[in-house]
Amino acid sequence: MAWHASLALDYRLEAGRSVARHRHQGPLRVLQSLYPEHEGICHNVLVHPPGGLVGGDVLDIGIDVGEGAHGLVTTPGAARFYRSAGETAAQRTELKLAPGARFEWLPAETLCYDECLAENRLRLQLAPGAELIGWDITALGLPHAGKPFARGQLHQHLELPGVWLERARMAADDALLLDSPLGMAGQRCIATLFFACGDKLARARREQVLDAARAVIDGHALRATAGATSPNAQVVVVRALAPVVEPAMGLMKQIWAAWRGACWQLPATPPRIWAM
Repeated sequence: MAWHASLALDYRLEAGRSVARHRHQGPLRVLQSLYPEHEGICHNVLVHPPGGLVGGDVLDIGIDVGEGAHGLVTTPGAARFYRSAGETAAQRTELKLAPGARFEWLPAETLCYDECLAENRLRLQLAPGAELIGWDITALGLPHAGKPFARGQLHQHLELPGVWLERARMAADDALLLDSPLGMAGQRCIATLFFACGDKLARARREQVLDAARAVIDGHALRATAGATSPNAQVVVVRALAPVVEPAMGLMKQIWAAWRGACWQLPATPPRIWAM
């Protein structure tokens, strides 16, 4: 039996405190709000108790960040797309930021098991003055367990409407994409980190964001398969390829920390669950 779960998470700035309220349907929750930095930044952990999706399952996540509020969401473990008997499993996330809002979307990686049929969509809506740091880290198969991605496919969709759109179909039988030097070059983990804004970045600030990312990349083991670019004046994107998740996640966390300082003059205060 397929499960359809949904979560609506709403942040509002109230007397200097970013307050999170939520409602859910089905097996999708957020844990207690935490304030490891100060009351203006609210950290939450999003939990999907079943731990994965099979064919026909759908997760709908909607996050609304009000004017001046600052939220951060992470997850306790990987999202998993399991083997499908024929139906597609889908995770659909929409992030809406009001003027002056800030948000950090930092989930754990997504693992695509052999024979999965998966769709992963992320859509951003940013008002003028809103800013967001987020990432998407996807791994195909389980190399450490000797279980390659031999069959199945993933449809990926990342969008800031009218500004930035990335769509991909990663099929296990597409050797040209997965193994070509012009594609994933035999790597099985692809990571995308982005700094997105509701209006255009001034040239000097955009260069500052790019330089901060490139300085980290230059000192990292993945420097030959990672790079930073700005496809539009509202977005800076970092992409990395790796054989497995761990080095890609490590690089993304380092750049996230650098961007927090460069973009927002904030220290790198990781969610507590990352240390567990």
